[in-house]
Amino acid sequence: MTAVNITGLGVVSALGKGAQHHSDQLRSGVVGIRQHQIDQIVLYAGRVSYSNRQLSALCEVPFSQYISRTAWLGLLAAKEALGNLASDSKIPAAFINGSTVGGMDLSEQYFKAVSRGELGDTGLFQMHDLGANTDFIASNLVHFDYVNTLSTACSSAANAIMQGAQLISSGEYHRVLVGGTDALCNFTIEGFKALMVYDPELCQPFDINRRGLNLGEGAAYLLLESDKGMKESGNSCIAKLSGWANRNDAFHNTGTSPEGIGAQKAMRAAIEIARLSVADIDYINAHGTGTPTNDSSELAAMESVFGGQLPDFSSTKGATGHTLAASGAIEAVISISSILENCAFGTVGISHPMTSSKALLTRPKSKEIRHVMSNSFGFGGNSTSLIFSKNR
Repeated sequence: MTAVNITGLGVVSALGKGAQHHSDQLRSGVVGIRQHQIDQIVLYAGRVSYSNRQLSALCEVPFSQYISRTAWLGLLAAKEALGNLASDSKIPAAFINGSTVGGMDLSEQYFKAVSRGELGDTGLFQMHDLGANTDFIASNLVHFDYVNTLSTACSSAANAIMQGAQLISSGEYHRVLVGGTDALCNFTIEGFKALMVYDPELCQPFDINRRGLNLGEGAAYLLLESDKGMKESGNSCIAKLSGWANRNDAFHNTGTSPEGIGAQKAMRAAIEIARLSVADIDYINAHGTGTPTNDSSELAAMESVFGGQLPDFSSTKGATGHTLAASGAIEAVISISSILENCAFGTVGISHPMTSSKALLTRPKSKEIRHVMSNSFGFGGNSTSLIFSKNR
């Protein structure tokens, strides 16, 4: 099986832009979630500080009102991940993007105009489709021989990373850009409020008194290369993607089973693919949304898989917000940073931990980290676990 090397990282979220910046912010306990007014709604959310015009300037692409915020965020992070390959590449490459929101922010503008009795601009629908956002990002980068869009709710980007790893390990491609992007919009805000899982205050993952999640927005991508791909690009390996797995417990349309059956199976399979044991995992970046159901289910799953060897774990969503499809990629970048920095990041917002286990980190912990597991769980029980390993 061909090694899957990670040679580039790109990320933007409410914490800012860049992998090193995110690591510094998390070490300092910075929270990117703020109280915002989005249309007529006042809520806590992890909003990226750049306007769409600022994003277009950072991307060095002319601004257009018909380009979605999802696409602008994705292009910014993708350019950072590609680095000097953003304008030149010889090896056939693939691009796999995860998203759930797509151009909904623009579609909403049309419907608002119509609701006011105005004639809506149908051009606002050209980015509605998820694939249109992927195509826009791809068209402003290198030529890709294969482009795909995945939408599996909150595990979308993690599944994009997993599919990219499969393309590399099979030898089908030697360079694959993988990740995801999502922007805040009324559709998702109102949707999660309807599910009664939105926290009106700052969220508290893995706290006894957790009430729900805070939404966020952002994007992140990893550049995956085989040894052959690195030889052509001249890139260096930052870390390895050593294990990946997706499983589904099909328990409920939006919730996971109380025991986290799908999560258990995904974690066990990822460890097996990585040819590791549970004792080899040094840190888990948990899905940890802050909802009563998710956190109890995920903790039960981790305890079932790791037993008395539960490694240090935390959720970083208390700092970034839950960025939906992008969360798996943003947390992949954070997981890789934990290896590079030898630091397991803490869970902000905890006042009363839901477990007495010392494995639940409330603040950053310096330690040698060789292998990190990153969990991403989506609606319908779509559970994905990724394992990142130190390059040796």
